Amino acid sequence: MSGHSTYAPKTGFGKWMDARLPIARLMHDSFVSYPVPRNLNSFYTFGGILSLMLIVQIVTGIVLAMHYAANTEVAFNSVEQFVRDGNFGWLFRYMHANGASMFFIAVYIHIFRGLYYGSYKAPREILWILGCIIFLLMMATAFMGYVLPWGQMSFWGATVITGFFTAIPMIGDSIQTLLLGGFVVDNPTLNRFFSLHYLLPFMIVGVVILHVWALHVTGQTNPTGVEVKKTSDVIPFTPYATVKDAFAMVVFLIVFAWFLFYLPNFLGHPDNYIPADSLKTPAHIVPEWYFLPFYAILRAITFNISIPFTDIVLIDSKLGGVLAMFGSIAVLFLVPWLDTSPVRSANYRPIYRWFFWLLVITGIALGYLGSRPAEGGYVLAAQFFTFLYFAHFLVILPWLGKFEKPTPLPASITDAVLGEKAKA
Repeated sequence: MSGHSTYAPKTGFGKWMDARLPIARLMHDSFVSYPVPRNLNSFYTFGGILSLMLIVQIVTGIVLAMHYAANTEVAFNSVEQFVRDGNFGWLFRYMHANGASMFFIAVYIHIFRGLYYGSYKAPREILWILGCIIFLLMMATAFMGYVLPWGQMSFWGATVITGFFTAIPMIGDSIQTLLLGGFVVDNPTLNRFFSLHYLLPFMIVGVVILHVWALHVTGQTNPTGVEVKKTSDVIPFTPYATVKDAFAMVVFLIVFAWFLFYLPNFLGHPDNYIPADSLKTPAHIVPEWYFLPFYAILRAITFNISIPFTDIVLIDSKLGGVLAMFGSIAVLFLVPWLDTSPVRSANYRPIYRWFFWLLVITGIALGYLGSRPAEGGYVLAAQFFTFLYFAHFLVILPWLGKFEKPTPLPASITDAVLGEKAKA
């Protein structure tokens, strides 16, 4: 899609460098002359926003690591002392904490945009899988980072979540011991999580590079789902897409700044300002908000799966919850093969559109239920929405594509943009 390079060095040094290490040519071909569909809307700007937020998280994380002590005796105080006494310590801490939330807001919008416009369909399966890997690495990084302040919710969240690994037959106890560095959440756990929390963002950078590479090989999708067919279907990335991306970043940063300066603790939990105490269990243990949908799925499985008419339990409720939670993420990797419709964009799939918005409602509902106590009607509601979540991917996507009648697609991207003017 990108065609031949149009980069032409203008100086002697530029020509010399281009013949030996063509970094300038690579940047020009990737972010200046690279052709993108002319009908991209604002939802396609979140890739750039995510890149920006990744940089913010790495920079603020490095600064925080300079002042952090990965020791259970002083970890909590090292964070608080930097916030109170360090130069702009409060700013770096709140930028990093709220930046994680902004990161997940952007990635969830990015994922749902991909699901709506069918960005996972051939030939972009690898692109989608790399995005899912980034999502997994983000979740691991965020979970380990949440433990580092060593507050009450940090300690007990780590205790509860790592405890679920023991449900895995034969190897569960070994996995938990490896994660914790012992038999309980303690100093070895903090050292492990700090090391991994520092390492994983750089792994994310590596996968992001592969993700962008795969994007440039297959080309960008667009709201119509129609592939590029003629030169009028595309425009140069710069200035058209860069201006749109830059504007979206500014708007996103304004929202980020509003939380940062006016509601810095709104998305966190107050119990994390209490030092960790293994003898005092919080009344209600919850993870960060961006994990709540998966936490609701984990707790929704309250029943054992047995052989019919016997007392032989195949999968107990604890293992079932763990399998459901990891399965809710694993199923995303299979989406390119589960969706049988030949049409990409939901703009031309009238029935799928309804099911897509039902999936959005399901995700929001699971997030709310994950924040509620696991009792009474909340459990029943979580089970209902967990069923809807898996039904969307395992039942609706495979079967709907075979029976749904899509509306007529435009002949090209240009026709979709210009309509009757294109024919003239």
